[in-house]
Amino acid sequence: MKTKYFLIASLFFALPIFSQETYEGAEIATEDLNGTARYVGMGGAMEALGADISTMSTNPAGIGMFRKSAAALSVGLVNQMDAHKFNNQGTTNVSFDQVGFVVAMKSGKNGFMNVGFNYHKSRNFNQILNAANSLGGSSANRLTASKDFAGVFGLVYDTGKEIYGSNDLTYTQADDLYENYLLLGDQKGYGAEAFGYDKAMTGYIGEYDVSLSGNINDRVYLGFNMGFHDVHYKNWSTYHETYPGMGDLYYDDYRHITGSGVDLALGVIFRPIEYSPFRIGVSVKTPTFYNLTSSNYTSLETNSDGNLTLDNVYDYKFYTPWRFGLSLGHTIGNNIALGASYEFASYKGCDARIDDGTTYYWDDWYGPGYVDHSHSDQAMNENIDETLKGVHTLKLGVEYKPIPEVSLRAGYNYVSPVYDEGGWKAVAAYSPGVSYTSDPSFTNWKATNRFTLGAGYTFGKFNVDLAYQYSARNGDFYAFTDSETDLIGVNRAPKTEVNFKRNQFIMTLGYRF
Repeated sequence: MKTKYFLIASLFFALPIFSQETYEGAEIATEDLNGTARYVGMGGAMEALGADISTMSTNPAGIGMFRKSAAALSVGLVNQMDAHKFNNQGTTNVSFDQVGFVVAMKSGKNGFMNVGFNYHKSRNFNQILNAANSLGGSSANRLTASKDFAGVFGLVYDTGKEIYGSNDLTYTQADDLYENYLLLGDQKGYGAEAFGYDKAMTGYIGEYDVSLSGNINDRVYLGFNMGFHDVHYKNWSTYHETYPGMGDLYYDDYRHITGSGVDLALGVIFRPIEYSPFRIGVSVKTPTFYNLTSSNYTSLETNSDGNLTLDNVYDYKFYTPWRFGLSLGHTIGNNIALGASYEFASYKGCDARIDDGTTYYWDDWYGPGYVDHSHSDQAMNENIDETLKGVHTLKLGVEYKPIPEVSLRAGYNYVSPVYDEGGWKAVAAYSPGVSYTSDPSFTNWKATNRFTLGAGYTFGKFNVDLAYQYSARNGDFYAFTDSETDLIGVNRAPKTEVNFKRNQFIMTLGYRF
């Protein structure tokens, strides 16, 4: 078929139910270590030490320790190591990381009631992924052929338009392209020799925090935070397979996700011993309740034939897991600060939700209003439960002041794997999240290690802080999910080892008033 092809809405895209796929959901749910240079330089281990604007989103009780009002602005430079430029995206980019303030208001003899606002980039999506490997006769289109032969989805053939389609939720956008391109006639289940994959991701999640914190007798600090999240995510990927006697097949996919979310956080910091600076912090953060819109444009072509394309836009909801934190902080004299934080979040608890639409109503007192309706996507959530894990985050940090004006800092983070080693992208579950999948590849990333250094200088009411962060994680990339049928046999994507190593430099300008 040499003419361009667009999927008929009545067959597929007009479905009024939408949800999210596991791996894209995990990209939205996870967070980076980012904020002020002091916070990053100490590895983020400041939830019990407090008195830093960046603690708003993790333990809002921390801003209750400010005795003077303060403002800060942070910018940085991010560089990815061991990656090749792709889609005109380089490996280095400038990042606007944080801006915020705290207003300290004395309340009573020893108390303060502080309010604050802070913006920080909780997720920087900029990343290039390169992978290549031999296939030995397996291929992405054989996955679709396996599903077809196994009768997973029922096909509808339109002789007038010479296309296949399906209204079955197990029929992915990738299936639609392969079914109408390579799975006809003698090419059905065609195997490939090798593959190459390049992906460029850009964008960010911006978090806007509004916090209120106070203290009781300068020993117990209580905090409340409301966070508003702004999602901007883009990726462009090119996957090509080499077929004996046919040349290369190219599968290009562009996806853009935007939306917003909201969450709440509560925190407490207390000094158990009256005359000791030793502090204990406890915090809890609700899921972030996201309303998102995803759009994609996908094409498939060979160097000897025409090409097929499809595009789609849909809305859905996604809820991240609860987060629970425990932290310790201690100061020695006026020149040493020590911090340790632990956080747990069960990503098995992520909730991919089917959007059932909106009901509009009229209230005699308040006028027009609306209610969004949704319910959990049980099939996709089963894949989330089997693919994602409970994640443990450990943060350690130290600050040393050789003289009152100068601060030296160091920190370390360990984040356990989000993905199960045997996790896979759902391709046969009866879920809208499956039907809207356009890229069959996935990566099971392993643990993340972060090492940080920092320095600061205070002059009068101003301060300048610098921080460096090195983060690294390895992963197992798979071009598609394994499949097997009697007619196709075993169709296995080889495990390809990839890594993501990043350098980050941050500078913060601060002012106390």
